[in-house]
Amino acid sequence: MSDFLKITQNGQILEIVLDRPKANTLDAQACREMSRLFADFRDDPDLRVAILTGAGEKFFSSGWDLNAVAAGEEYLEDFGEGGFGGFPEMADLLKPVICAVNGMAIGAGFEMLLRADFVIAAEHAWFMLPEVRIGFAPDIGTFMLPKLLPRQKALEILMTGRRFSAQELADIGLVNEVAPADQLIERARLLARDLLRASPLSLAAVKEAVHLTEELTFEESYEALRSKSWPAFMKMLESSDAREGAKAFVEKREPDWKGQ
Repeated sequence: MSDFLKITQNGQILEIVLDRPKANTLDAQACREMSRLFADFRDDPDLRVAILTGAGEKFFSSGWDLNAVAAGEEYLEDFGEGGFGGFPEMADLLKPVICAVNGMAIGAGFEMLLRADFVIAAEHAWFMLPEVRIGFAPDIGTFMLPKLLPRQKALEILMTGRRFSAQELADIGLVNEVAPADQLIERARLLARDLLRASPLSLAAVKEAVHLTEELTFEESYEALRSKSWPAFMKMLESSDAREGAKAFVEKREPDWKGQ
């Protein structure tokens, strides 16, 4: 793995620190390396939650490396299986990804957060989509923000190019929690440990259902569920973990999840 990714395994939690001077920008090669890392996380049964953050307190990521763009890297470049940032396009990554935003999240560095499962931001962090000011349009942002926000607020972020504080984004639901900078990673770890209390198969079933029903009506969602066509959901229903959860509740103890 590249030296710009600092990896720590904390029990069942994978911690990833992005440290790529300057400003944690990413080019296609860096994204492909991150995709391989998140694929390894996806496929490792001993890992259940990932935390992604940036080094220092200034930049989470300032997005696409414009030096690479100037050298000919294309807008629709091959960024790897998971897309820009390694995870946003990885539909079969059915484990929680927490982004701990330690500083500026600009352009694609902001957009990748829209596909994270949880976002915790430092109080001083800020967010910006400046693409329209340099002759581009955001991609993930254009797809996702109108689904997550009222149209007018989504267009304000997409079209003005202005910056938003962590608290502003928390107020409209794009950030789960705002934390003092010196508590950011510990808050992310607390959330990760809380997620470990849930059955891994249940969490996978939730992510699968959310992904597969994004464009379905309520009735279509239930029809799909009853057709038993959702692999992770069915695996959960038929698992020993499902029985263990009920048994542990009756016996007033913490469940012993096996992931099967």
